[in-house]
Amino acid sequence: MAASDSTVTNKSWFLKEYPKGLPQESLFELRESQLSTKLDEGSDDVLVKVLYLSLDPYMRGRMKAGGSGYAQGFSLAKPLVGGAVGVVVSSANSKFKEGDFVLGSLGWELFTLVPKGQGLRPIDPKGLPLSYFLGVLGMTGLTAYCGLFDIGDPKEGETVYVSAASGAVGQIVGQLAKIKGAHVVGSAGSAEKVELLKNTFKYDEAFNYKDEPDLSAALKKYCPKGIDVYFENVGGSMLEAVLQNANTHARIPVCGMISQYNLEEGEGIHGLIQLIAKRIKMQGFLVGDYMTSPLAKSFPDDVSKWLKEGKIKYVEDVSEGLESAPQAFIGLLQGHNVGKLVVHVADDERAPKAKQEE
Repeated sequence: MAASDSTVTNKSWFLKEYPKGLPQESLFELRESQLSTKLDEGSDDVLVKVLYLSLDPYMRGRMKAGGSGYAQGFSLAKPLVGGAVGVVVSSANSKFKEGDFVLGSLGWELFTLVPKGQGLRPIDPKGLPLSYFLGVLGMTGLTAYCGLFDIGDPKEGETVYVSAASGAVGQIVGQLAKIKGAHVVGSAGSAEKVELLKNTFKYDEAFNYKDEPDLSAALKKYCPKGIDVYFENVGGSMLEAVLQNANTHARIPVCGMISQYNLEEGEGIHGLIQLIAKRIKMQGFLVGDYMTSPLAKSFPDDVSKWLKEGKIKYVEDVSEGLESAPQAFIGLLQGHNVGKLVVHVADDERAPKAKQEE
């Protein structure tokens, strides 16, 4: 809401201190400030109204003074930041004009002033919901596409197993593997999510890992021919069980290990000798590794086409209002989300709306 013709009232989320273990809502603070909408000519700055904010597990690693090892730690003196889509409110940059939809790293806030427009990219929705550019058509989708096709390299008839399969990345991985003709098995943490995997994402098999006292036995049951590709999102005991059930020359793209993010000391893994005995390829990756790759170039056309053809179904978990961001993020770390988690911060009447899958 505008405080005057030349200023807007901003609200921004800050971390008061770095969390130990699972973050608590008391560690987040919402602060109010005033922002001028009049930008200095020649500054190249851009003022963006945030519309949708992406919440992702990797952010937990940034809630440390030293960061996660591959991502810089959040500053306690600045608003929290993340992937977001917004609309340009005012611009001193010739590359952007008022009303442009943009994608970039923006604050957990109502408005973000982007110095010199750094990192902003204009987007043309072409009838697709803006939030999709944070998920299936954004970094989340690219992560699934590159990790699976480059490292996993599934072949027709092979068994692909996906942990955290109903999450932002997992839901896309399984469907991409199905497009390649693989037999796809997924695990999730509730009966609702298992039904989503089977009925919406068309996984061949799915199970609730919380109902399985012996994960290795569960994988033997649901993957009777063994595992050729494991898309790793969880780590810990799940990875140990996979190693016991992996086939010779299995491939394991390591995307994340959400079971480890809130631990002060990470867990060790038993059974790593299987990497030698079965000649397993296990490789970590970052989506940034692929930004200039041929896969990054083919990704938008491929996934847009498969969305339009109905070969990929996409589910979002939308948290309403900027104020909901900390609680939604904590829930993400506890597995409460179903699908890709975004915060709906504000509307733009020109933006297409998402239609949720049944």
